[in-house]
Amino acid sequence: MSHKRIPKRKAAIAVGGVVALGAAAILLPNANASQDGNNDASAAAPKTLKASGASDLAAQLQDLLGQAFAGSYYDSGKQQLVVNVINGDNNVIVQAEKAGAVVRQVANSTSALEAAAATLKTKATIPGTAWAVDPKTNKVVVTADSTVTGSNWDTLESTVQSLGSNMATLKKSSGTFKTFVSGGDAIFSQVADGEVRCSLGFNVTASDGSPAFLTAGHCGVAAKDWSDTEGGQPIATVDQAQFPGDGDFSLVKYNDATTQAPSEVNIGNGQTVAINQAEEATVGTTVFRMGSTTGLHDGQVTGLDATVNFQSETDPNGVDTVTGLIQTNVCAEAGDSGGSLFTQDGGAVGLTSGGSGDCTSGGETFFQPVTTALQATGATLGDAGAGAGDAGATADPSATATDPAGGDQAGGDQIGGAADPSATAADPSDAAGDQSATGTGDDTGTGEATGTGDQTGTGDQSGTGVSDNSNESSH
Repeated sequence: MSHKRIPKRKAAIAVGGVVALGAAAILLPNANASQDGNNDASAAAPKTLKASGASDLAAQLQDLLGQAFAGSYYDSGKQQLVVNVINGDNNVIVQAEKAGAVVRQVANSTSALEAAAATLKTKATIPGTAWAVDPKTNKVVVTADSTVTGSNWDTLESTVQSLGSNMATLKKSSGTFKTFVSGGDAIFSQVADGEVRCSLGFNVTASDGSPAFLTAGHCGVAAKDWSDTEGGQPIATVDQAQFPGDGDFSLVKYNDATTQAPSEVNIGNGQTVAINQAEEATVGTTVFRMGSTTGLHDGQVTGLDATVNFQSETDPNGVDTVTGLIQTNVCAEAGDSGGSLFTQDGGAVGLTSGGSGDCTSGGETFFQPVTTALQATGATLGDAGAGAGDAGATADPSATATDPAGGDQAGGDQIGGAADPSATAADPSDAAGDQSATGTGDDTGTGEATGTGDQTGTGDQSGTGVSDNSNESSH
């Protein structure tokens, strides 16, 4: 095992952690049932779909309906895909219904919503603002954080009003939009003014066949060389980084070509969840996020193609605008950047970018779509390097995950056992307290990690938190 730069357990965690899962997630189906098994009138009945099936159907209908398609979302309660159309042509409606969707006629086309977003970009690119298309309301939802006041607020409000109440709405957030450096399986880099900590998102294979991983772009811009231990020797080097602009993603290649980089999520106690494919986000879908600061949490996708205007960290008067993001109500805090956003079925959805609020009061959180990052970097999702055959046991979705708020549950002590990301959620108010900020003293760096994720069934995560380090950059 000495040839590995990432320990088996560490490598499994590195793909991203499982999120604290809520009761709503338990209700997600484990089978993709359909109600259109014949060719009579019942064939037009909406299909009952898993979230991944809804995402696939949405993509198909977008191609099928063309300009009549005005967005879609997943109704998790009914387990159905709702598709917006602007063309009253009955043929359009019949096509969508035959495909298994619930069809809803709306006023605003996709192009009209995009034009509204373009107006906001031109007239209201203000630090602390964000906007995204909400297919449930068929509007652009504009959010301003607590820093948007005075003339900036007046400008934003007047711009939104000029678009019309049927096109855009404005709401206020109590938090502050910022990037979340750190989280998930922590990675570290030494910089001039201290240490930067981010999170490894998903292991991938680079276009040249070498093992690599995806993380946030603002991490890749901040530092070039990354270690899996605090103050350790670099084990990976940034190959590509995008931030700000059209995304927030980095491709980081492992320095050792024999590094094992399994496409898995390690949720502790030897349990792993396989990451099977990259998925497009669908509004209404339940998603899961892991962060070393806040632990495991879940929520729903609330908007797509989001634009976020972060206050520049290098220019007090500047704005770092990032476009094309996924908006969710999954909580996050400083220490969560770059971490994995994924579905119950093992679909890789996003990389944590930033947001507002915390895991006590809630807030908005934004993620870089994995599909876009893969396309831009030329990487592919899946096992890389020496393979993942011995990286840990495959997860069984029927098992019960540990509860960070309450200790062990049945099945929580299984070694080499199973994990279900739809199991009991952690209490957000307890999540941070259940994680031990003991640094990386148990991690040998090049051998087997006996600390990170090596839980003994207490339900607490002994992660690589280093929140006590006053020299560490945690945004």
